[in-house]
Amino acid sequence: MIRLKTKEEIETMREGGKRLAEVLEKVSKKVKPGVSSLELDRYAREIIEGFGDKPSFLNYQPKGIRFPYPFSTCLSVNDEIVHGLPKANKIFREGDLLGIDIGLIHKGLFLDSAITVPVGKVDYNAMEMIAVTKQALEIGILEAKIGNTVGDIGFAIEQYIKEFKYGIVRDLAGHGVGFAVHEEPFVPNFGKRGQGEKLVEGLVIAIEPMVNEGKGAMILDSDGQTYRTKDGKRSAHFEHTIAITKDGPMVLTQK
Repeated sequence: MIRLKTKEEIETMREGGKRLAEVLEKVSKKVKPGVSSLELDRYAREIIEGFGDKPSFLNYQPKGIRFPYPFSTCLSVNDEIVHGLPKANKIFREGDLLGIDIGLIHKGLFLDSAITVPVGKVDYNAMEMIAVTKQALEIGILEAKIGNTVGDIGFAIEQYIKEFKYGIVRDLAGHGVGFAVHEEPFVPNFGKRGQGEKLVEGLVIAIEPMVNEGKGAMILDSDGQTYRTKDGKRSAHFEHTIAITKDGPMVLTQK
């Protein structure tokens, strides 16, 4: 069941979203060769708890996953699409691509956002995929307005990404957010105009294109959490939490 948010709840989420944007910014500045993903995870948790908030991913167990997620962040490297586990021996190397996905709980409300950043110098193809994925998110956000549908968002994202011949992850998608990490509706990164859930005032969703260099197919890693590209090629991921308002889409997870 979809649960809409009041104006007051959206304003509270906007406060939390600004904090989350700051967390992502600070964490991304720590990314460099030789740093471990576990170091970044601990740093992110320290910032979130310093605000008086809580990491929303910590101990979260989505349907179909064998055990609760044991960290505050998802740090996905190269062919890891999402839900990459932070590890002491997962050391970033020059040329890596790192997806940083973080959620927090602010005054009982949930926010979710992600970015992909290069580790040191990366090749042109990597930078192009980062730029395309980020722009795909912006294009999707423009469709997040009253009267449109989730299909309009997915259609716009898909058409843009197809121009560059990247693979679109179809088994994972954006989602409602606010009272929990994941809520209805399902917000895919493909679709047809006019199809799916209608967007109404008070709906809050996370839009998150996941783009692969190769095909869109994925596999679940043996760790039971991390989703990887099936063909072993690299992936990029961007995400914002968006409120549907009478004045248009409101990006909650930005400073």
